[in-house]
Amino acid sequence: MVKAVLFDFDGVLTTDKTGSLTTTRYLSKRTGIELSRVQSAFRRFNDDLTLGRTTHAQVWDRLCGDLGQQLSLDLLHEAFASTPLSQRMLQIARALRSRYAVGIVTDNKKDRIDLLKKLHKLSSLFDPIAVSAEIGAGKDSPRMFLEVVHRLGVRPDECIFIDNSRKNLVAPGALGIKTIYFDDERQDFDALLAALHAHGVIVGEA
Repeated sequence: MVKAVLFDFDGVLTTDKTGSLTTTRYLSKRTGIELSRVQSAFRRFNDDLTLGRTTHAQVWDRLCGDLGQQLSLDLLHEAFASTPLSQRMLQIARALRSRYAVGIVTDNKKDRIDLLKKLHKLSSLFDPIAVSAEIGAGKDSPRMFLEVVHRLGVRPDECIFIDNSRKNLVAPGALGIKTIYFDDERQDFDALLAALHAHGVIVGEA
């Protein structure tokens, strides 16, 4: 019996495929710096940021040096806030909340998710919100999902995890967590709801 439904964040609960795309696109538009250059500057810090080995504040001066402009850190926070949430997916999560634990498992930067949690009151709907930068492991590691299962007090086979990348379904699947691939390109909610139904999950009214 399913007791918990876990959502990836970017590409599932948001309409942009990745958080890096959201952030770098915003900064490029606001500064006039070519997108590919912004993406390149951020890319070299991405793994360390995502696994919590550093923070944006700690690397900001180096990032600005690579970009050739001294930018305010507030601009980065604006970029985080520009993240476009998927209202349809949030509606599904709310509809599940009455019967199941509903959580987030995401490879992400702590400062970004902290800002979005506060801005959108995500903690009122999702618990736990497991962030790679806080756990020190990503979705390619069993550790990430074992931590979430432990927090929930359920067995792996009592959980479903939804992600828009098939490679991110490998580690949870190996633990016995039921997995669902969400086609973010097609925004295929009918297929998602059908897959949930096939696992016996009831999606009521939000």
